Amino acid sequence: MLGLPSIPAFCLRPRDLRRGAVLTLVFLASVATAAGTGCWDRGEAAAASASAYGARTDDAPPEASRPAGTADREAVARAAAEAVAEGKSGKKAAQEVVSRSGDRWGTVYDQGEYAAFAEDLDGSWTGVGVWAGRGPDGRIEVDKVQPGSPAARAGLRAGDRLLSIDGQTVTGLAVADVIALLRGRAGTPVVLNLSRDGADLTETVRREQLRTEPVTVRRLPGGITVIKVASFTRGSGERVKAAVRAAPPGAGVMLDLRGNPGGLVTEAVAAASAFLDGGLVATYDVRGSQRALYAAPGGDTARPLVALVDGGTMSAAELVTGALQDRGRAVAVGTRTFGKGSVQMPTELPDGSVAELTVGTYRTPAGRSLDGGGITPDLAAGEGVEERAAQVLGGLGVGP
Repeated sequence: MLGLPSIPAFCLRPRDLRRGAVLTLVFLASVATAAGTGCWDRGEAAAASASAYGARTDDAPPEASRPAGTADREAVARAAAEAVAEGKSGKKAAQEVVSRSGDRWGTVYDQGEYAAFAEDLDGSWTGVGVWAGRGPDGRIEVDKVQPGSPAARAGLRAGDRLLSIDGQTVTGLAVADVIALLRGRAGTPVVLNLSRDGADLTETVRREQLRTEPVTVRRLPGGITVIKVASFTRGSGERVKAAVRAAPPGAGVMLDLRGNPGGLVTEAVAAASAFLDGGLVATYDVRGSQRALYAAPGGDTARPLVALVDGGTMSAAELVTGALQDRGRAVAVGTRTFGKGSVQMPTELPDGSVAELTVGTYRTPAGRSLDGGGITPDLAAGEGVEERAAQVLGGLGVGP
């Protein structure tokens, strides 16, 4: 897969979330589906297969064992090759095959989009600092603005409708294509035409290299430590471990996975390892080949733990929640999680674009499939989640 830096080799990714409602892009000005990824880098996948995290694999079976409702990678590659030979877009031809296949999570990236996605997994990207989404009327709108970003300094607000980027109308474009227009080299200008409260306005902003902090820590009264994991980008697993080590001895921990769209599977396993002493984290299949992920030994197994979840807890974040819940290590508090438990793997196409196709599903240590159903919390709580979680920790002998 030449020309694609850090191309992920194993992905658990939500796509086109809440069809017919608002599609939210969680990474700022990033490729649309970078929002909910759960992936291994090519190198990380090899390391995992060699048991860096205890992953055990069998040889992958032939394409004939492809699950129903997934795209045939050979047909996708063939369509791309034929299109390229005819001077047409290989990406477009491949996407048409994927769309007809019924693969809900399958998609096709061009090289630039995929390179941007790989950059996102480092927790950094070049953009203007907006979360964008598609409303029910099909228009693109600003969902959130990153504080201190170029968009924030220009006065962009949540709810602004994006009409065009550098003169190109965005209505009707795929969200990934809209986000790609916002990307570019740091320091280059981008002209945004927006609509706010019925009035049109134009803002010119300059792209910047932006970063997000995937793990933040705060302390509640009584010594409870809240570890918020926004996404499982590189290094987040070790940051979770460091936060657990720094927590007051014997004090409880809230692992806040609300709104976490997923991330690198190896980082998710590392985060789970902070609370486990080895053992199974998840199993998954790739075209019928059964595999498993294991926690590293030496985690804190005594500290009281609550996992906070909601409908925005997806993919690799659900993998962590399911492992901690099934292993009896954490009490899950909140609302049902999203339910994204399918596995995507990338295939490079003749024109350099990349098709990510569903190849299987993953399960919790107890054998639960999360795809479509999500995780039901042990204690349902819509409002006042942290207060309910504090009560749970109090019942376990910690907190106020």
